[in-house]
Amino acid sequence: MSELTLGGFPLDLLALQVVTGIALGAIYVLVGIGLSLIFGLMNVVNFAHGAFFMLGAYVGVFLYGYTGSFWLSLVAAPVAMGLLGLAVERVLVRPLYGRGIDDPLLLTFGLSYVMIEAVRIAFGLTGLPFGAPPELRGGIDIGIGYFPLYRLFLIVFAGLVVGALWLFIERTSFGLVIRAGARDPQIVQVLGIRISRVWLAIFGLGCALAGLAGILAAPLQGVTPEMGIPVLAEAFVVTVVGGMGSLAGAVLAGLIVGIVVAMTSLVAPDMTKMAIFALMALVLLVRPRGLLGRAGALG
Repeated sequence: MSELTLGGFPLDLLALQVVTGIALGAIYVLVGIGLSLIFGLMNVVNFAHGAFFMLGAYVGVFLYGYTGSFWLSLVAAPVAMGLLGLAVERVLVRPLYGRGIDDPLLLTFGLSYVMIEAVRIAFGLTGLPFGAPPELRGGIDIGIGYFPLYRLFLIVFAGLVVGALWLFIERTSFGLVIRAGARDPQIVQVLGIRISRVWLAIFGLGCALAGLAGILAAPLQGVTPEMGIPVLAEAFVVTVVGGMGSLAGAVLAGLIVGIVVAMTSLVAPDMTKMAIFALMALVLLVRPRGLLGRAGALG
């Protein structure tokens, strides 16, 4: 009996590639949500987001080598990036509020290169090898074939993080302030809430999510000073496709972009980058606000 195929590829191979795309999309989701949080509430385009992704990977790898605990690194990397994000917002970004979107954009653009050069000086140009922890190595039969255990962990873990973030935004009083501030910051200030503290927390949270994505991506691609540059471009695609400021849109777009990348790499590897930008162009032609974007929304 001949094996079922589609476009010359076995169906089980295509199914495995879709799951691979979902695992890759989980990284895009975490990075894209952080970018959407910062833009949706603060109207700041954080060009240093990819650098926080990269630095989170380096911090995680360094701590893993020092402690031998991947789980400790998985907690410490986003915490470190969150704290660094708080410092960056308080010292560098906050003085630029009210001066238009260009000044924070240029500042974070320059900051990203400072962070990359600092890592090159500290750790060298060649990067650091990093594999999955021993307990997450190997594969598991998921019914359509064997799939790397670490990628399955990545899908589940990212899903739990997104679920916890949704509960935080939708079911807590601070989440209510975040949603209100995304729609009308002046109303929040009228109610006696210091919106600057909300912005500080959101910038730190967005950077923490980038750092978390970095340590999660490290076993898949290794750790190099330039690893955040392509991720930043892909994160902007996710944010635009999903809708600027839409968290649900970032989740949907991240998964779609991951699957597009995985399937294109199977069929035409040289066209992978072009495929995601073609997807963005197509979505913008049909829905200029993105798949789930709407004016003044964060949700």
